[in-house]
Parts: sequence; C-alpha cells; structure tokens
Amino acid sequence: MQISTRHNGSVTILALSGKFFTTDGLALRTAVHDALDSGATQLLLNLSAVTLTDADALDEYLSAYTTVVNRGGRLKLCALTSKIEDLLQTSSMANVFDVFDSEAEAVESFM
Repeated sequence: MQISTRHNGSVTILALSGKFFTTDGLALRTAVHDALDSGATQLLLNLSAVTLTDADALDEYLSAYTTVVNRGGRLKLCALTSKIEDLLQTSSMANVFDVFDSEAEAVESFM
C-alpha cells in the first residue's frame, strides 16, 4: 500500500492506493500523525485507488478517525470502492464517517 499526501486549501488529502490490510495500519497511522504534527486539522482519506482490502482494515480507518478527533480535527472519507462501501454498511461503523462520492465534494464540505 502507498499513501501520497497533498493539500487542497486547508484540507490535507491522504490518497491511499494498492492493497490495504490491517498490516498496513502503521503506514496510515504514521501518515495521520505526520499530518497532525504539521498542523493539519482537516484530513481527507481518498480511497479511490484501494484495490483490495478486508473488514479488519476498517479498524485502521476508525483508529485514524479517533486520533484526528482527539486532536481537535476532522477526518472524512471519499471515493470509496464498492468493497469498502459494502464493508462499512455491514459494520457498525457506517454512521461514524462522513463519506463523499468525490474528492471535490469532500473538500467543499470542510468549508
């Protein structure tokens, strides 16, 4: 799994790509902490390029969410693949996240 970081105004976008499993959680935690340590308070996880994942990986998204909220920020998700969307819907986490179809829509929601 790879994570690229970019900015759109005050929103820090973490774009995940490739296979994402719980074993990749350290990479996500590091990226989130780096963003927060750099002063980011509005984070967006773009999941459009996640090619494979499992239900346990949802715990990593929840961990990222909790970390951001506990540090006074907001975290949202966008561009979910159908697999991730299905996993969220069948879990108890579907109502935790603000989810948007597109990155542009998500960025605008922070304004």
